[in-house]
Amino acid sequence: MRTVDSKLIAGVVKELFIKANTCLRPDILSALKSARKNETISKAIYALDVIIKNALIAKNKMLAICQDTGMAVVYLKIGQSLTIKGDLKKAVSKGVALAYKEGYFRNSTVNDPLIRKNTNTNLPPIIYTDIVLGNKINIKVVAKGFGCENMSETRMFRPTDSVSNIEEFIVSTVKDAGSKPCPPIYIGIGIGGTLDKAVALSKEAIFRPLGRRNKDKRISTIEDRILGKVNKLGIGPVGVGGKTTAMGVSILTYPTHIAGLPVAVNISCHATRTVEATI
Repeated sequence: MRTVDSKLIAGVVKELFIKANTCLRPDILSALKSARKNETISKAIYALDVIIKNALIAKNKMLAICQDTGMAVVYLKIGQSLTIKGDLKKAVSKGVALAYKEGYFRNSTVNDPLIRKNTNTNLPPIIYTDIVLGNKINIKVVAKGFGCENMSETRMFRPTDSVSNIEEFIVSTVKDAGSKPCPPIYIGIGIGGTLDKAVALSKEAIFRPLGRRNKDKRISTIEDRILGKVNKLGIGPVGVGGKTTAMGVSILTYPTHIAGLPVAVNISCHATRTVEATI
């Protein structure tokens, strides 16, 4: 039985959040550069140039990509053939707190949704855990800003609703969001499960690297169709118009009830900040 010290977990979480907030994902940066090459509208070209330059400065100087350094969300896949020495939840929280302190990142978490007093630590994080085979721990983190989070939507469809109904809802969500989520965006979609499961899936969907095809050809076809429709909206980078409103669409599905069809749309901005590591 392998033992993992919670201090190691805290250290890894800290480094992941620092990296997520300062180093834009390579696939996102590549997609932005491709959008820049394909763009023809001068304002959109300028906007993409600024976004790309900003990402490079952030990485070189270890500065936050965006002033909204997000709410901390952590996904843990824990191998059942290991034990953890110490308090796992406290270790994750310590890692988050250290990252936001040492990285000089903005603390954006309030202690109560109504009283709204800042915790000044960016705690507590949101933690999802899953028990899997093996003796390792996979840690995925996302620093989720609320300019894009606020534009996300859910809808409980009827089982008789068509795929075209779902696609219309997703495209309409992006259209209504306009420039607010700081496009070009990455659209995560969760379909199935319960209301809460669909939402969780929609956020986890943005971890998939851009350009990696969905293994289910039926789903990948839907993703392509949605992406095409969204980019025809003409919202463009930061809303100035152009060819690229979204860089990609990623769908995760889960079995659901015979009487339900939950669909969640999680919009992520051009600074999609996710990173992972395995211990």
